[in-house]
Amino acid sequence: MAVFSSLTPVFVAVLCVVIGFLFKKSQRRQTRSKQERSDQTEDDDDWLDTTEEENLAHIPYTPAQYSATEMLERSEKFYSLMNLRRSVRFISPEPVPKEVIDNVIRTAGTAPSGAHTEPWTFVVVSDADVKHKIREIIEEEEEINYKQRMGDKWVQDLKKLRTNWVKEYLDVAPYLILVFKQTYGILPSGKKKTHYYNEISVSISCGILLAALQNVGLVTVTTTPLNCGPQLRSLLQRPANEKLLMLLPVGYPASDAKVPDLKRKDLNEIMVTV
Repeated sequence: MAVFSSLTPVFVAVLCVVIGFLFKKSQRRQTRSKQERSDQTEDDDDWLDTTEEENLAHIPYTPAQYSATEMLERSEKFYSLMNLRRSVRFISPEPVPKEVIDNVIRTAGTAPSGAHTEPWTFVVVSDADVKHKIREIIEEEEEINYKQRMGDKWVQDLKKLRTNWVKEYLDVAPYLILVFKQTYGILPSGKKKTHYYNEISVSISCGILLAALQNVGLVTVTTTPLNCGPQLRSLLQRPANEKLLMLLPVGYPASDAKVPDLKRKDLNEIMVTV
């Protein structure tokens, strides 16, 4: 009993320290929670309120219609045109009218997008010095990709295409089109706008861009250089909300251009009818 009495002051002191610690911890948690709520409110204020867009007018839509015969003929012609499309790495330096490039990008911009946010930026580069800087960035990273990052199987699978980290076409092609996805929009007011399905939307626009290039007799090769996005974004002075999705060198095919003798899958291998 005497021992207990002698320990009581110590026990009370320890208990007071523990209570004080828990009280201070609770206060810090409440302060942090209030700050987080305040930050969240500020973040919410940064984003566009889309309720004002709810009254968007809807207008009649009357596209052209064709007879069954015309539809079949048009579909066959378009397939024949697109079936000639190939990835071409040998591109002529012959100049291409800028108006043509403008129109193919306008065409790419007709792609559907999540909530019609149109989350794409097409950067068209024709300046020789900038093209060469792009080539230097890509070749430096691609050499590391081929030798270290990609792995033996990936490199082996590419041997039949005779590709490597040397990208002469980046200097030679009259235009490089770098396609950036906007992860969110930034309005003139500084407000942010949500971009739904931004990568899928931009990928669809890239497909339309490829078709538009084929339609005017130009060639390209779709490239997605690994680990180059941040450097290229910095070089081209693009904002933080834009991420590089694809790079397309664009021009006429070189007179000595060659492509692998690849075959496409038959219809019954790519279509399932239910």
